[in-house]
Amino acid sequence: MAEQQKQQKKQEQDINQLLKVRREKLADLQANGKDPFQITKYDVTHHSQEIKDHFEELEGKSVTVAGRMMSKRVMGKASFCNVQDLQGGIQSYVARDSIGEEEYKAFKKMDIGDIVGITGEVFKTKTGEISIHASNVTLLSKSLQILPEKFHGLTNTDLRYRQRYVDLIMNPDVKDTFIKRSKIISAIRKYLDGQGFMEVETPMLVSNAGGAAARPFETHFNALDEDLKLRISLELYLKRLIVGGMERVYEIGRVFRNEGLDTRHNPEFTLMELYQAYTDYHGMMDLTENLYRHVAQEVLGTTTIVYNGIEMDLGKPFERITMVDAVKKYSGVDFNEIHTLEEARAAAKEHHVEYEERHKKGDILNLFFEEFVEDHLIQPTFVMDHPIEISPLTKKKPENPEYVERFEFFMNGWEMANAYSELNDPIDQRERFKAQEEQLAQGDEEANTTDEDFLNALMIGMPPTGGIGFGIDRMCMLLTDSAAIRDVLLFPTMKTLDK
Repeated sequence: MAEQQKQQKKQEQDINQLLKVRREKLADLQANGKDPFQITKYDVTHHSQEIKDHFEELEGKSVTVAGRMMSKRVMGKASFCNVQDLQGGIQSYVARDSIGEEEYKAFKKMDIGDIVGITGEVFKTKTGEISIHASNVTLLSKSLQILPEKFHGLTNTDLRYRQRYVDLIMNPDVKDTFIKRSKIISAIRKYLDGQGFMEVETPMLVSNAGGAAARPFETHFNALDEDLKLRISLELYLKRLIVGGMERVYEIGRVFRNEGLDTRHNPEFTLMELYQAYTDYHGMMDLTENLYRHVAQEVLGTTTIVYNGIEMDLGKPFERITMVDAVKKYSGVDFNEIHTLEEARAAAKEHHVEYEERHKKGDILNLFFEEFVEDHLIQPTFVMDHPIEISPLTKKKPENPEYVERFEFFMNGWEMANAYSELNDPIDQRERFKAQEEQLAQGDEEANTTDEDFLNALMIGMPPTGGIGFGIDRMCMLLTDSAAIRDVLLFPTMKTLDK
């Protein structure tokens, strides 16, 4: 143990000495009127992959690249370095006779991590590596910190999330994930815009956080001396727009839920909700199926995706099954044969499903679903017709008012989307809100409260409407084969380190 502490102390001393040397180099540059932080602009003509892809056209021609120096080999009068930019890395051959003696001395003093600009001719080395023969090397920014050691990289998971900027530098796959995430969101927008939807923005700070079963974050607005909440959903404002005559609207934005952290949950995450007048939840199923296929094809070039070694086929028609049938299939319990709360509780006890005193028959059906069904839904599946007790904003099924016209979309055992034939009856909606208020009084912190302005909007009149909410982060996890939600959030929520 003592030897280990001794080595750690020596390592810290070595690092401090290296950091001191970098500061001294910067001071020397500044004293000689060559402060890199005074440079305000540098004209880049090409990126690394672009040069490699178009080598035949660019061979022998002058290009200018810029990026972070990731390696350097000094060999007397000539050296090699590798510069990493947005597209990857490219080698540069730096010779004293090509850039001049003073410039070459300056180059030799540059450090790994420095931001440099290189101008030179494109050529191929004897070993066949496409490179740039430098005629000019410019120090654009001095790195005063040391990057993680090259071969081990940044492997500490906690540190990777806290210092994403270093993670992006050291782990190329991470950058690829976030480039794909950007393409996924772009493909979603492109598809919906092509279907006649309009993108809108609605408030994040709200007096009544409704539209989902979740506990909100609370804050205080000093100027108005009012308590406000961060939104947990996009739903109620988007429906107001449907009332206002905007027939197809969507929003992609952050929502905030004061709940736990795990591999699939972050307290702030990206949600997309869309609403379409004059359709129902069957229309939303068709839209979801087409949207997922479009995005996978656009971003991955295939409708077959692989997550954690499991292949999922978006090309085939998605399975559609009712919640009652799904529970019967995987637990053997048929809720069509259960008619009373007492019978539902008896079934729960028999199958060791824990419930609370406030839970009604429909709540217990949902508990069975969570216990016995979700993990089996690997291939794309629509689970339809939820009990009314867990669906306060959804239209009843006319032929069976204990259930509603709702579906949840599942892949890999995860809920990926939630959709309704939207409730547009203001009288029924008030009764649903009343039931939610009663649950809130009984201790359910995730229950909704009555939103009088939303009820007024429904009184004005909302057409028959289909609506859906998509978890963008989970979609990105599946399409990038990422193990945790933190892997697809550039800056996930982390516990503050003790100072």
